[in-house]
Amino acid sequence: MNKKVSILLVGAGGYGNSYLRWLFSRMDEGKFSLVGIVDPYPQGCNYLKELEELKVPFFKTIEEFYSENSADLAIISSPIQYHTEQSCYAMMHGSNVLCEKPICAVIQDAYKMKEVRDKTGKFLAIGYQLSFSDAMLSLKKDVMEGILGKPIRMKSIALWPRNKKYFSRKWAAKKKDEQGKWVLDSVANNATAHHLNNILFILGKEISESEYPVSVTAELYRANDIENFDTVAARIYTKNNVEILYYATHAVNENIGPIFCYEFENAVVTYEDKNKYLIAKFNDGTFKNYGDPYEDVSTKLWKCIEAVENPDITIPSSLEAAMPHLICVNGMQESVPDIIEFPESMIKIREEQKEETQLVWVEGLKEVLLDCFDNWTLPSEKGITWAKAGKTINLEGYNAFRG
Repeated sequence: MNKKVSILLVGAGGYGNSYLRWLFSRMDEGKFSLVGIVDPYPQGCNYLKELEELKVPFFKTIEEFYSENSADLAIISSPIQYHTEQSCYAMMHGSNVLCEKPICAVIQDAYKMKEVRDKTGKFLAIGYQLSFSDAMLSLKKDVMEGILGKPIRMKSIALWPRNKKYFSRKWAAKKKDEQGKWVLDSVANNATAHHLNNILFILGKEISESEYPVSVTAELYRANDIENFDTVAARIYTKNNVEILYYATHAVNENIGPIFCYEFENAVVTYEDKNKYLIAKFNDGTFKNYGDPYEDVSTKLWKCIEAVENPDITIPSSLEAAMPHLICVNGMQESVPDIIEFPESMIKIREEQKEETQLVWVEGLKEVLLDCFDNWTLPSEKGITWAKAGKTINLEGYNAFRG
């Protein structure tokens, strides 16, 4: 009988609750054991009772855990600014790592993580669940084999409302934290990061690689009382001259998307959250249904547990596969160093009984972004009075964000 894979979870609140839910759903299979939780403030964990019953120990710091313990796999589900140091510390102490997306805040830190990974020989997976889905991997295989023809242009949009509670976390929508560490939390680097990363991922020449961007022109806005942006529209070009349009916002009062449209020479691939399927329509009138890419978002966890036991397993969402997204986000921040505020007359507040659930939204923003998505344009190109394009940033050889 194979030895159980020992797992450390760093960050038990927030998204860490999802990992705990998945782990508890298959705990009785006997394939893994949860050997520790690192979280200085575990009040946000929804599974404290269950963890206590299992006698899973809690630690305030990752250093405290590794001083007397070890783990085959460390899941890093802490705030962005801790991803680099905690992932590196775990690898240096013998653990493989599944780090939640994004990799980290700035590209130079991703190179530090790469150096430690290569030195230790451990794997470092990034938690972009679409990159682990059978539907998306099947599409990527067809793209790699040229079945859809040359990629031409891609676009995605996600209009996802987020309330005041979402932005009340200490590091939410911050450029730096209280200690001066880069965070760069935003709608593009957190909740909707998957949808930009996925475009770059399916364009990669190998299963665990993504296409690199060469330029980005961004428009960054905010309606909420935050430091960074809650709304983005951006045009990105890749090394192979594929045009990418990416739209996302938290400042709307209606949930729409994600919606994808990937144009190739021989087919157009679409996904809409309403029908749940990734569909390719070929120029000859035939269709191919790749399935639902969101069918099981926990696949990333099980794949990493398998990879601990079997080093021959390829992890598609590798560090290299996730780095192009980080470069895009860093480039966006340089494109618009001073975030543009929406006109006060457009900002509305959806009143709720509890202030923390109040939603700040922008009147007319939904319509503008959907129109831009339909027409492959940016708001500033539509003559929108409040819209302003940022600088075009050259991303070739981009290896450091300086702010």
